[in-house]
Amino acid sequence: MTELEKCMARLPYNCHDEVFLQFKEKSKQMISDYNGLPYGHKKEKQEILQELFGGIGNNVSVGAPFLCDYGRNIYIGNNVSVNMNCTFIDCNNIRIGNNVMIASNVQIYTATHPIELEQRLTPNWTPESGEHFCQVYALPVTIEDGCWIGGGVIILPGVTIGSGSVIGAGSVVVKDIPKNCVAVGNPCKVIKSINKGNRE
Repeated sequence: MTELEKCMARLPYNCHDEVFLQFKEKSKQMISDYNGLPYGHKKEKQEILQELFGGIGNNVSVGAPFLCDYGRNIYIGNNVSVNMNCTFIDCNNIRIGNNVMIASNVQIYTATHPIELEQRLTPNWTPESGEHFCQVYALPVTIEDGCWIGGGVIILPGVTIGSGSVIGAGSVVVKDIPKNCVAVGNPCKVIKSINKGNRE
């Protein structure tokens, strides 16, 4: 398997492999261009997002400044608003459905590391190896249709947020959140059900 195949298969991979360095070089230039454009230059901004992201629907706005790792693993549906100062670490897929609102300062992470120190450190690592000194793997994040993600929310690797749900400002989402609920806190927990007419 290539390092890219390992990454997308949720296996440990060498994040310093040349393919990832190329992804980063391209994305960093596009993000710099995007964040440097005046607010009203919507056509130019849309063109950059269409090239940067893996997929993007209609009526999508992404506030500047915006940061991401590769861009190519971000997939956004229709009618999505991403407010300013958001960070998407898209080493694996970040999929955002339709009719989603994401407030300012939201952070979405797909990259992670083993908890145990012995497993976290790369075996026989040396500065000359061209590898990262610690083991890295990446888990996808999904935000389903109709969600509202409040300001300052942090979404950790592997999480799915079910359709219609609201995540309260400042929450840290460490595990899946079901559909049609309000969830808040650190760690984020469901506090009530909503959208009675839309529940299955």
